[in-house]
Amino acid sequence: MKKPNKRKIINDPVFGFITIPNDFLYDIIQHPYFQRMNRIKQLGLTSTVYPGAQHTRLQHSLGAMYLMGEAIAQLRLLGNEITNHEADGALSCILLHDVGHGPFSHTLEHSVVSEISHEEISLLMMQKINKEMDGKLNVALQIFTNTYPKKFLHQLVSGQLDMDRMDYLSRDSFFSGVSEGIIGSARIIKMLNIHNDQLVVEAKGIYSIEKFLVARRLMYWQVYLHKTAVAAEIMLMNILKRAKELVCNGVELFSSPALHYFLYNEVNKHVFLTKEDALDHFALLDDSDIICSIKVWSTNPDIVLSTLCKAFTNRKLFKVEVGTEPVEVTTRQHYIKQYQQHFGVSACEAEYFMGDETVSTDTYSPEDDNINILYKDGTIKDIADASDMLNISVLTKKVEKHFFCYYRL
Repeated sequence: MKKPNKRKIINDPVFGFITIPNDFLYDIIQHPYFQRMNRIKQLGLTSTVYPGAQHTRLQHSLGAMYLMGEAIAQLRLLGNEITNHEADGALSCILLHDVGHGPFSHTLEHSVVSEISHEEISLLMMQKINKEMDGKLNVALQIFTNTYPKKFLHQLVSGQLDMDRMDYLSRDSFFSGVSEGIIGSARIIKMLNIHNDQLVVEAKGIYSIEKFLVARRLMYWQVYLHKTAVAAEIMLMNILKRAKELVCNGVELFSSPALHYFLYNEVNKHVFLTKEDALDHFALLDDSDIICSIKVWSTNPDIVLSTLCKAFTNRKLFKVEVGTEPVEVTTRQHYIKQYQQHFGVSACEAEYFMGDETVSTDTYSPEDDNINILYKDGTIKDIADASDMLNISVLTKKVEKHFFCYYRL
């Protein structure tokens, strides 16, 4: 029987042609856990604001793999030793770094799954794939958990200048049409080097790093934390919480088998660690399960669930007020009374028609991980000290906004 051709070339709209380096990486790409990411949007509900943002987590992971390959080639060119085994470990690690994401970004983590992050689920999925592949992901797992001796490999996967960020800024900018997010990823990669087992940027790359940091800041407030996208996410969380509450009270709700498991069971970190079927059901859950259920729930007799589902389906999203302080209690009580009178619901049920969230971001935090600049004389400076054009201290400052979202009657 003829063996399948694993030397595939993928035509990527952002980076052009991406070649799958070897059979090992091809087998990871073909794994059902990885293919599931093709059914999960990279930017969740951001398409409610930017209709072009329809790209998937699978596309992002392939782009990050391509950039990782470019970075490894550049570092080798400068005389840094990276074995083929280590290269495969880094490439497979970046391919699978997002594999534990649920539908619509972090929505699931705040509604029907508790006490476990997508990073922890990614690790569980990688460990399961590793068992199936007879330990071929051992190096990838060490890099992912930052226990591999060469620390710079982890920085390439998860750090201030990781390949994850390099791809998502370029890709999200491309598909959303927000040109402020465009970065010179090829230039930055060409400036990378290793010094004392740490990733550094050669001094001539300072301006590219400044552009990268500014682009990241603009993308956060213009795309990732856009008030309408946040409102859509709060609305979806409220829908799932209401569905969960109804189910707990004995109401039978339509749902796919995968979503049914999470609605009808209390699923937390302990369950994921002790029951294998939790991970199996999670691996079958994607955006379509949620959307399909919401469409059906829009005709449900429960006034809270059906009203929210109709509004969500038809993009009648929560109105948003942005402030520097959390919303006053009196304001919340005012809207609760309105909803009680309008829908004939209890005060607790009226709470589902509103939500608030405090969002914050600091573009560059030296406490997490430094961006170090390497000079010709061998000295190292943090980008915050090295930059002569930009006041990086502005980017290290944490900006906080308070969003109050409510259903418009």
